[in-house]
Amino acid sequence: MQNTLVMTMIGQDRPGLVEQVADVVAEHGGNWLESSMSRLGGHFAGILRVEIPKERETALLKDLGLLAAKGITVVAHSDGSRQEAVDGQHYVLEIVAQDRPGIVRQITSALADYGVNVEGLETECASAAMSGETMFTARAGIRIPPGSDIAAIRQTLEKIASDLIADMKLEGA
Repeated sequence: MQNTLVMTMIGQDRPGLVEQVADVVAEHGGNWLESSMSRLGGHFAGILRVEIPKERETALLKDLGLLAAKGITVVAHSDGSRQEAVDGQHYVLEIVAQDRPGIVRQITSALADYGVNVEGLETECASAAMSGETMFTARAGIRIPPGSDIAAIRQTLEKIASDLIADMKLEGA
């Protein structure tokens, strides 16, 4: 019988960091199913999902813990080997604004008020080409529940974008 684990990992960015985690998973007969990883600052962080024989899970978790001595922190959670049904419509939300604290909180708070699930989020701050001002960009994959008033959600997001003096785009995927 197989168990599925969802894990996070982080360590100082360097060659071989992902390989060290992959080696431990493979040594225990695990199968690397999916992952999303990125370099942020001087760190490399990721989230991954692996399938492991149930009888090898405890040993895998122990050996993943030993990676801390090599500067890699791994946290694993069993997902119970179940897939939940995903209801609702998938949309992509994009925002570009002059950076300021609280943008992510303001947007995600509005989405949560409508029961919208954020399924993926990528953000970045970078200098604008002409002005040199710091610009915040976000791209989120969101799932809007069935029966939701999409026009009301769009209006709320447009109000936030107006307050931020931001460009906002919400499109069905």
